Amino acid sequence: MPVTLTSFQTVGLRSERIDVEVGIHRGESKTRIVGLGDTAVKESSSRVWSALRSSNYHFPPLRIITVNLAPADLRKAGPRYDLAIALGMLHVYEHIDLSEETLRTTAFLGELALDGTLRHVTGVLSAAIACRDQGMQTLVVPESDAAEAALIEGITVIPAQNLRECIGILQGVHEPSEPQQVLSSDEVEDTLTDFADVRGQTGAKRALEIAAAGGHNVLLSGAPGAGKTLLARALPTILPPLSMEESIDVSQIYSVANKLQEGNPLIRKRPFRIIHHTASGVSIVGGGNIPRPGEISLAHHGVLFLDELAEFPTNVLEVLRQPLEDRSITITRAQGSVTFPADFILVAAMNPPEYGGSTRRKLSAPFLDRIDLKVNVEPGDVEDLERKRDKKTETSAQIRERISRSRAAQAKRFADHSIRTNAEMNVRQIDTLCAIDAESKGLLRRAAEKVRLSARGYHRTIKVARTIADLEGLEHIGKEHVAEALQYRQQWEE
Repeated sequence: MPVTLTSFQTVGLRSERIDVEVGIHRGESKTRIVGLGDTAVKESSSRVWSALRSSNYHFPPLRIITVNLAPADLRKAGPRYDLAIALGMLHVYEHIDLSEETLRTTAFLGELALDGTLRHVTGVLSAAIACRDQGMQTLVVPESDAAEAALIEGITVIPAQNLRECIGILQGVHEPSEPQQVLSSDEVEDTLTDFADVRGQTGAKRALEIAAAGGHNVLLSGAPGAGKTLLARALPTILPPLSMEESIDVSQIYSVANKLQEGNPLIRKRPFRIIHHTASGVSIVGGGNIPRPGEISLAHHGVLFLDELAEFPTNVLEVLRQPLEDRSITITRAQGSVTFPADFILVAAMNPPEYGGSTRRKLSAPFLDRIDLKVNVEPGDVEDLERKRDKKTETSAQIRERISRSRAAQAKRFADHSIRTNAEMNVRQIDTLCAIDAESKGLLRRAAEKVRLSARGYHRTIKVARTIADLEGLEHIGKEHVAEALQYRQQWEE
């Protein structure tokens, strides 16, 4: 009788359940794998047969083995089905007996080496989430992936080093080992720059504090060596720590992209991604025949840094307009569409023409309109550079306390809305939550008429003013908050 085991296929960030059906009948010996699999799936038969022989399992000749991966209309990719296929073959040949309960409540993931060793596969965190959500009780994975799967509560994770050990655990001969513990947050090395190490640059630091508090995008323009990159590297250190929910979100993206650190599957620090101007559009926004997340998704809940902004091809910058607005990216292929999250703070840096910056490309108005804070970074004074760090120098931790209070105020304000920061507000929410007095509104109106602010620029200025008021712990937006917000936009609009 055919047997059906459960596995999962990653589609974007989610995992779809795959039924691995294995059956045999008499005929010329061969193995057929059907169900719209890619090359890695079709090559599973060779890996599985070698792993079975290396594990001392032998089979009678003159049998046709058919493996069906259902549903048949969903593309399957990668070697993740090896373990399920091997166990299904052993069951139908009666080498092992998988109980009805095991088949109903257990899912299997893992690539098989030729000697039967289980190897790492991608997307285990997504599979663990899907396993829990679909009411399954157990997930069997390679030992190297067990800590990642164990991040999800509500399921039992069984790690296995090889096929023989997996079979022993399923038959009750061996006790499963406990998944490896993840590192605690204070054990994760922090290699970013503290704000106390940035000498001078008071204005730029203020702009970055506002950006961190409200989730706003920043453009730094100044002479080479003025400290633009240093400032960008310091920004993640003043952002509030990731919540557990945010850590799972980020770790899930990195799992699908196969970028998790071995032995530390839970990302505790906010991402900081640097993009070089030679990067392709696909590497930045994501894509491929089977879509994978790009740099904008790897920067989710963190910072995306574009250095030498004016050197980027125009088409690459223009493709960022939609994710900057929607905080997600949808990739469409013939097989369907997938959406990856892309909620990041953009920090861009450039050298103006008088300092050798590129004049070959003009940055488009729609792209610049999505940047809330535009700051000129002046070369530091020698006095500032020589000044040593002392007790009066604000550290990232001290600035982060103010930002955390601001974020807490925003969380209270948006308790009935599906957003977290001021930068995410739409026009209706601005009208409802960002009331400004007549004097402030008059200032904003005069400035808008003078520099011809776009509708987007007008509303983004109000959002920045709201963040500045939050940093001061004030409920209402004042004239001084609007004036400061206008400074970051007006000097460029003119």
